[in-house]
Amino acid sequence: MSTRKYRGFGLVAIGAVAGVLLSAGVTAVAQRGSPLPLDELRQLTNVFGAIKDNYVEPVDDKTLIQNAISGMVSNLDPHSAYLDADAFRDMQTATQGEFGGLGIEVGAEDGFVKVISPIEDTPAARAGILAGDLITKIDDTPTKGMQLNDAVKLMRGAPKSPITLTIMRADQPQPIVVKLVRDIIKVRSVRSKMLDDGTAYLRIAQFQEKTGPDMARQLRELGAKGAPKALVLDLRNDPGGLLTSAIGVSGAFLPNPQDTLVVSTDGRTPDARHKYMAKPSEYARGEGDYLADVPAWAKTVPMVVLVNVGSASASEIVAGALQDHKRAKLLGNRTFGKGSVQVILPLSQDTAVKLTTSRYFTPLGRSIQATGIVPDYIVADTAKGDLFRLPREADLQRHLSNQQDANEIKSAGFDNSEPVAKIFEFGGKEDFQLQQAQNLLAGRAVDKGTQRQAKADAKPDAKDGKPGSDAQRMKITPSGVEPSQSK
Repeated sequence: MSTRKYRGFGLVAIGAVAGVLLSAGVTAVAQRGSPLPLDELRQLTNVFGAIKDNYVEPVDDKTLIQNAISGMVSNLDPHSAYLDADAFRDMQTATQGEFGGLGIEVGAEDGFVKVISPIEDTPAARAGILAGDLITKIDDTPTKGMQLNDAVKLMRGAPKSPITLTIMRADQPQPIVVKLVRDIIKVRSVRSKMLDDGTAYLRIAQFQEKTGPDMARQLRELGAKGAPKALVLDLRNDPGGLLTSAIGVSGAFLPNPQDTLVVSTDGRTPDARHKYMAKPSEYARGEGDYLADVPAWAKTVPMVVLVNVGSASASEIVAGALQDHKRAKLLGNRTFGKGSVQVILPLSQDTAVKLTTSRYFTPLGRSIQATGIVPDYIVADTAKGDLFRLPREADLQRHLSNQQDANEIKSAGFDNSEPVAKIFEFGGKEDFQLQQAQNLLAGRAVDKGTQRQAKADAKPDAKDGKPGSDAQRMKITPSGVEPSQSK
């Protein structure tokens, strides 16, 4: 998206449901030369009048207009939406990384509220809520048919106040009742540490306003006692966030970033077509050029990026850029597959429309929409198999098609008869994929774990053109594997 005409827009590269925004300052978008559809607008006003005069109960004008806007936008694609005052405020708050609640990213599936991902070190994560859980009750209120925004409002609340969630889990025959206490959720988007073998570990949980500067600071701290010999960037279960942050994070690891393409966007209007280099004008929003003092080792040491089905949007932009430029090897599972960018168009001081305006492409021109990025090394979540059960972009209703590849990748599933893999902490001692990243960096053999993948999803081996084991796809969600040819 061009930052010239859309300078006031919030460019957002978000995951399946969770959205964050860059502050925006436009109040309207003029029609671009198209005549107004007078007959259709007359129909709209006729319906408005009929409801006002004849509906069984009075409905105020504001509610009718908001409902009309919401219906108009929500039927476009899964990421376009009308943001009422509460949703707009939540979006602004999420960008800053602090809000009150339980700490879960949620979406809608089959009329229920579905957990997309628990946020690390929050009440939800500590209570053992897992990605893929269906929330069937919030306290005593059933969620069947509930609007997602209404469910979020019920789960938000004053810190220290209790709440009870009833959840259904794919491998459990009976509902699970979880009692939690709300807290101030401070999403720490960047974590880092040095591993025992001299490898630097950097995890980004979400792309927020301060992600870039925090990352740069932690890279300096990691190298304070001498340059690490290797680097692991962990983007697993990162649902995305700000496009500007993704550009800055990518630039931290690319040699000559200001002359290197990170991502390009393409849409119907000239303003939606843009090539993003890692220049301060593209990633710095009041923080200054935070990449100016990134240590040199970050651009040269051997590097592995960890991704999985929960790596979406901004995460996929970073992973795609580093893979295309051969700066890093990707290890883990195929990513979510969200290849579109949204802008935030304020309608008033406290309402807005989130609108999909462009598709994005990796530096080599790949669209990952509804297909995702295939890692260089396919490795299961755990040694015993995959753990995370998430819907993919291709599973969402009205998702955009991939204009380059018709073979969409939907969610794959677990057989309920299979043993359930043990939950683990990203970056912890039982993190199997991190262990394999360390093996790869040290030149040791990579253990792929228990694989149950579709053969058609394997990449050709470079030597003989036959499916190679390094690129086979494993199961990842509750509803079975769907074979697909990847290009």
